[in-house]
Amino acid sequence: MKYFILEKGNLLPHKYKADFIINDKIVLELKAINSLTTSHIKQTLNYLAVSKLKLGLLINFWRRQFKI
Repeated sequence: MKYFILEKGNLLPHKYKADFIINDKIVLELKAINSLTTSHIKQTLNYLAVSKLKLGLLINFWRRQFKI
């Protein structure tokens, strides 16, 4: 889902796009990287702010070796 950003009454030209919105209640952000950083956390918090939702999950699926 894409969210428009309104700041001080002005619509900004870019949008936020969360990976998944579950049941219009949960922002779900998925990553597959070595380690999560504060920028990933801030990204999820921004999605929560613009969506007006209260629950966000930031999940990292990274593994050093992937085995099937």
